Amino acid sequence: MKTHMETPKILELLSNIVLEAASRGISEIVKLCFEHFPELTWNENFTKQLIKEVVNRRYVELFRLVNAARTIPFLTANTMRKDILMKAVVEWSPRCLLTDVSGAPFVMQRELQWFKVLEDTSDPSSKSLKFKKMLPGTIDPALKSLRLPDDEKPYWDDFVENRKQLLKEAGEWMKDTSASCSLVSTLIITVAFAATFQVPGGNNDEGIPIFLKRVSFMVFAVSDAFALFSSVTATLMFLAILTSRYTAEDFLMSLPGKMILGLTFLFLSLAFMLVAFGSALTIVLSERFLQSERLMWIYIPITLFAAIPVVLFAILQLPLYFEMVVSTYWPRLYRPLKLWE
Repeated sequence: MKTHMETPKILELLSNIVLEAASRGISEIVKLCFEHFPELTWNENFTKQLIKEVVNRRYVELFRLVNAARTIPFLTANTMRKDILMKAVVEWSPRCLLTDVSGAPFVMQRELQWFKVLEDTSDPSSKSLKFKKMLPGTIDPALKSLRLPDDEKPYWDDFVENRKQLLKEAGEWMKDTSASCSLVSTLIITVAFAATFQVPGGNNDEGIPIFLKRVSFMVFAVSDAFALFSSVTATLMFLAILTSRYTAEDFLMSLPGKMILGLTFLFLSLAFMLVAFGSALTIVLSERFLQSERLMWIYIPITLFAAIPVVLFAILQLPLYFEMVVSTYWPRLYRPLKLWE
């Protein structure tokens, strides 16, 4: 009786294990099998099923593993196999909804990244290739390669057509967020501009600020100016978003980039506004209370309360902000994993 399995049977068993793990999004098992059995990628049928499953379910980590094994260029050397992969990324269903990104614009951005990475990995001209629809009904397998000229349609057109609702939701999210943020930045502009002419302590008869030579006053002046400039820049970014075309291509880099810049300058304007307020309050309190050492404790609660907005921002906004930056400027889809060091 044989006590060991033959190599083809082992590879067949491993192929089933890898496909089952890929369907559940378990990248660790797939990586382990690829590391110890690289010959798995030599099986064209297996790699075709694996990549199609990964693309259909939008598993980013699994795609990075498969891409690292250099199986995609091998598969896409044939036009028919390339059609299968492009059709998989063009299709859209509720199971494609992603849990690692927040908001419809970034779901749309991830879908565009999937399209682009397959386009770039397979063939730069694949965007103009045809996504040909099969004849309806039950037909002979020998006729499945038949295409009707009237049914020919570019991949890109089908990609956009299948995501009309997602594109609409992404546009509404961008508009609503930009409108709300532009309102906040406009209020900061108003406050910062008014503070320029109503400096703490007032002016002398010649119009020169009384506390001009104090360090705290210079901190107030610089931070107030930076708050004004940052809020104006943020407002311009949000206005640019509101007046954009909202085409599908805009959600890849243009709109997310403008949103990141707008939020960056909005956060900076809020921070500078707090610094300006703190320095102005320091000037006022130092003038009235520093003569009495018993009132020096007043700076402690002021500093603590000023730190509360910073802490809240770090807890509530920074994770989403960093997610937006990474998704836009350093997407994981474009970074294959290293299987062998």
